[in-house]
Amino acid sequence: MATSLSLSTLSDLPADVRVPSYARSDLTPGIVHIGLGNFHRAHQAWYLHRLMDQGLAHDWAIIGAGVRPADAAARDKMLAQDCLTTLIELDPAGKSAEVTGSMIDFVPVQEGNAPLIAAMTQPAIRIVALTVTEGGYYQTGTGDFDAAHADMVHDAANPDTPRSAFGAMIAALRARRDADAGPFTCQSCDNLQGNGDILRQTIVGLARLSDAALADWIDAHCTFPNAMVDCIVPATGPSELALARDLGVADNVPVTHENFRQWVIEDAFCAGRPAWEKVGATLTNDVHAYEAMKLRCLNAGHQIIANAGEILGVETINGCMENAAINAFFHKVELTEIVPHVHAVPGMTPEAYVDLIARRFANPQIRDTTRRVAFDGSSRHPGFILPVIRDALAAGTSVCGLALVEALWARMCEGTREDGSEIAPNDPSWDTLQAAAKAAKTRPESWLDQTRIYGDLARDAVFVTAFSRWLSLINEVGTTATLTAYVANDPQID
Repeated sequence: MATSLSLSTLSDLPADVRVPSYARSDLTPGIVHIGLGNFHRAHQAWYLHRLMDQGLAHDWAIIGAGVRPADAAARDKMLAQDCLTTLIELDPAGKSAEVTGSMIDFVPVQEGNAPLIAAMTQPAIRIVALTVTEGGYYQTGTGDFDAAHADMVHDAANPDTPRSAFGAMIAALRARRDADAGPFTCQSCDNLQGNGDILRQTIVGLARLSDAALADWIDAHCTFPNAMVDCIVPATGPSELALARDLGVADNVPVTHENFRQWVIEDAFCAGRPAWEKVGATLTNDVHAYEAMKLRCLNAGHQIIANAGEILGVETINGCMENAAINAFFHKVELTEIVPHVHAVPGMTPEAYVDLIARRFANPQIRDTTRRVAFDGSSRHPGFILPVIRDALAAGTSVCGLALVEALWARMCEGTREDGSEIAPNDPSWDTLQAAAKAAKTRPESWLDQTRIYGDLARDAVFVTAFSRWLSLINEVGTTATLTAYVANDPQID
């Protein structure tokens, strides 16, 4: 029988489940983390947990936080098990479980975010970190700060009762400045190239709408380290809950993850930091090459295969890699159209990295759903695919396969699979995307008229021509035949 997870039952768990070696009563907070999803608990919280296991960083424990109504339910579940998390590593050679304890509390979720602001105002908090998804940073289609967004307008007009995480961070920084408590480091842990720079843009831009002097103080005193984060972490569902029980732990919110992690962090922390490098993180002053390789090869690679898989009804990412047409498509686009625009990093060439991620995607133990990976394409394509297209066009290299990636996304957003089944809404802008996709059935270029996504690419003749030909061919002969034609260098469409 599985043991219910709590501090009082750690000694009752099976002997092969690794548990914290430190006493939770010895921990004091140093980090507020906003966005306590699976990825954070399998990644950043794990690094800190392993550091604590070495007897270090006991004054850096995590206080969890959220700003969405759904976060309140997550808080209830986490508090019910003393903020412990069961991590289940899914290695092709076998499964293992580990309980982490680096998170010690979860801030109440309230409208106006007063508890969150109060938590971040405490001088002991030296880092405020976020995982709020790639699309959560209030950027325009050109990457600028979106001051006209309703949330930003609200927070500028109501700085003491903000709606967003960023507004809450600004309110806390105002209180800390006024109390001479000092700044904290603002740390993005989302999959965005230059994520620290983007976070600075949002925080300083929003602050400037209501208090220019505060914006200047934040810009001068806070730091916003860039970072690259990498670990494949599927969503939790009934099978993950059952897996935890099979391993002897009754955890209401277990997290499964692959047997790979990487965290590359710019060493820029205005109020100190844990010694993450002692547990495998890379601290550097040059994150760009690492993050470019990961975002362009891995994150773009996910989009290369997920839309095709969704159209064909392939349920999982490893299933996509088992599909011969999708697998061949993935490798050709990666090696011929993406790798030429990626630089090597110490110990890893782009070609070797593509081989690595192909093995990771094919891991049969990771049931990462195609639907999850395809979610929020309106943020992921501009973040991962379109920058490579722009670089390729500028260099005069091929964008044929990348244009096909975009055509597959358009076809997916039409909302039906090739077997006739419905694709449920899978993007915050689904209605807009679906309308554009349906219009593109008769006029492919209409998909590219979404200027908030494509901007100047909608006027590039090379890209537009390739995209239009691919979308027409998908509608004419289907996805598999189209992928096969691309891989075979069919002269009629290449």
